Amino acid sequence: MIKDKLVNANVYYGLSDNIKAGFEWLKNTDLKNIEPGKYIIDSDKVWANVQIYETKTDADYEAHRKYIDIQYMITGNELAGVTDISNCETTVEYNKDNDIEFLQNNNEEEYQKLNEGEFLLFYPHDAHKPSIDPGVCKTVKKVVVKVFVDD
Repeated sequence: MIKDKLVNANVYYGLSDNIKAGFEWLKNTDLKNIEPGKYIIDSDKVWANVQIYETKTDADYEAHRKYIDIQYMITGNELAGVTDISNCETTVEYNKDNDIEFLQNNNEEEYQKLNEGEFLLFYPHDAHKPSIDPGVCKTVKKVVVKVFVDD
């Protein structure tokens, strides 16, 4: 997992061309005015899902195998639980079509606060529990950029 501000995204361009494409899209898109929905950046290799939702008190952990998540907070803030997938047990088996499995964390929970202008980058080994309210339910606008894992 990586947490940083979008203004520093160029530091991570060398990780992969797909990650660079995702960050470039974030930096060059009017995110404050973008409508919720799916946006194709590079066919099925890089795409974005813009969301507006209410944070919640709890959620399941999730993990992906084919895609890295770049979760960027446009407005609002939330907490995200994060742990290594080896600390978890599967509660809902992996769905290949949706590239997701749901998990239960067996260790003490650790949270990252995601504020406006910041991103969390989750690799396939990062089980994560996004959308958690930071003490009170909030409306947030967030984009999740799905980045295909390069071989």
